[in-house]
Amino acid sequence: MRRFFLLLIGAAAVFGASRALAVEPSEMLANPVLEHRARVVDKQLRCVVCQNQSIDDSDADLAHDMRVLVRKRITAGDSNQQVIDYMVGRYGDFVLLDPPLKPATYVLWFGPAFIGLIGLGVLFLFYRRRIVRDSGDGDGDGEGKGMAEPPLSAAEKKQLESLLKGDNA
Repeated sequence: MRRFFLLLIGAAAVFGASRALAVEPSEMLANPVLEHRARVVDKQLRCVVCQNQSIDDSDADLAHDMRVLVRKRITAGDSNQQVIDYMVGRYGDFVLLDPPLKPATYVLWFGPAFIGLIGLGVLFLFYRRRIVRDSGDGDGDGEGKGMAEPPLSAAEKKQLESLLKGDNA
């Protein structure tokens, strides 16, 4: 138990330290108000290398460059929205962690639901075919209405009778 807690504390220290070091002290602005604005903007922008992390959380070199660019724009007097618009103009809507709903981003918003519906449709068809195959005469032998096998020929009937009687001829 003691080892578990030591391991847990060690993992928290390693992962916590890596998140805290994402924004390097050399990047930070001297003015705390401007730095706060930069951090707010950083949290809205996606790291294009890490993809599901904001540039505020990412350790990638490109995220570092993007954070520096955000701070340059804020220092130059841009508003938060102007900085975001600049980054969208440079990298596209993909750079936003919360992309806007417009025709170009319909795939982002509705694509997962569409794929989920296709998956549900495939499951429905699979189980429907299985039910039709297993139903029919009710004895569960697969000889239902939809999957009726052709009747045995005379030669097959004769061979079956000989097998049932135990003749191995």
